[in-house]
Amino acid sequence: MFFNRFCGCLASWALAVGLVAPLSATDHGRIVVHEERRFLCYEDGTPFFYLGDTAWELFHRLSEEEARMYLADRARKGYTVIQAVALGELDGLRVPNANGDLPFVDGAFTEPNERYFHHVDRVIEMADSLGLVIGLLPTWGDKINQAWGVGPVIFTDEERAERYGRFLGERYRDRDNLIWILGGDRDFTGYEAIVRAMARGIATGVGGGQPDYSRCLMTVHPCGGLSSSKWFHEEEWLDFNMQQNGHCYETDSWRKIDADYRREPTKPVLDGEPLYDEHPICFDREKYGTSTDFQTRRFFYHEVFAGAFGHTQGCHAIWQMWAPGREPVNGPLRPWYESLGLAASYQMGYGRALMESRPFFTRVPARELVLERDEPGAIRHFSATKDRMGSYAMVYTELGEPFTVDLSALSGDEVRAWWFDVRSGRSFEIGRFPKQGSRRFVPPTSGRGNDWVLVLDDCSKAYPAPGLSVF
Repeated sequence: MFFNRFCGCLASWALAVGLVAPLSATDHGRIVVHEERRFLCYEDGTPFFYLGDTAWELFHRLSEEEARMYLADRARKGYTVIQAVALGELDGLRVPNANGDLPFVDGAFTEPNERYFHHVDRVIEMADSLGLVIGLLPTWGDKINQAWGVGPVIFTDEERAERYGRFLGERYRDRDNLIWILGGDRDFTGYEAIVRAMARGIATGVGGGQPDYSRCLMTVHPCGGLSSSKWFHEEEWLDFNMQQNGHCYETDSWRKIDADYRREPTKPVLDGEPLYDEHPICFDREKYGTSTDFQTRRFFYHEVFAGAFGHTQGCHAIWQMWAPGREPVNGPLRPWYESLGLAASYQMGYGRALMESRPFFTRVPARELVLERDEPGAIRHFSATKDRMGSYAMVYTELGEPFTVDLSALSGDEVRAWWFDVRSGRSFEIGRFPKQGSRRFVPPTSGRGNDWVLVLDDCSKAYPAPGLSVF
């Protein structure tokens, strides 16, 4: 096992310096829901950790050369999914893409423009060549009086929505590096039938004339503070729930993940849009300031440890691909291309590496391991996860506060303990000790921005250092 992980590190380094070509995102087959209904995997059983980035305006605002620069950066950092909208959020129906093309050739928005969608094709193919999956939103969920996203609303009936969905399904029926994300930031109350029609159209296009939902991995992106489960949890075509936990900092998003985690029938869940990096917190920069890497990465650990099968990162300048000369939305601090190197973009990959360095499909939430209780109404929280068989456990302390762990849930007779630094992706061993009763742990540093993950291993498993890169 260690040799395989070492080879993975070597391959990742070789890719970064350009010595080898990356694997295609589809080399392991299509992405499907794992048999236990908590995770995603490839058809050959290889685990798939959904590490997304919100690049909503990717197809609309970037040239092919710019798209390659962006995608290559995210691939090097361990991202696996790029979430992007076919019909751009920012007046994408009436403002041409980087090549000067509109998505429809007619003013009624009914006849797709082949030149526009050829560009979309090229970017999807490019992503595949870099080992990336596209989380494809057919359209944004524009609505009247919405501050972002410009209409007109063109999918006002089921027939039109199904026809457009079928167009996309037929076009991409042979592409395995797609996850279909319907909706786009809206409350679907009263629009459920239109969403269902678009899902049916995609499945019909992929199925060659008959709906084939087994070949269409689908979810729905809702508006802030809500989950796809509110409207569609029991739908056959909804493979996993996606939440949008919004752009405030003081939010108990782990409770929302837990709520969907416990729903029946069992479906995987993740946050498809938490607080973006360098975003005005709660849309009020003057009052709350702008989010930092600490404030964004806390969502990763709280939510993944609460049972999410992956996580989506976002950056305020990158989602809108803002550059000088374009109208900014909510005041991005720097152009998208200067935002590529922000610390949080690296740190999400470190989190993925941590989760993939231990058994994947047996991970379960385990808040009960931490003996300290949360104060009623408090945002401060310890999150914990473990292997169902007890071979490892992890605890996230957001402010670097000490805590006590019940060791009885671990297997074996001896425990090996590590601190994992979420800022650098490095870990160091604390020591080994008998698995007896409970034990108190004090992180190396404390305070805001000093979050840590404690990793506890059953010594007999001989796991490598936590977070050893496997991508």
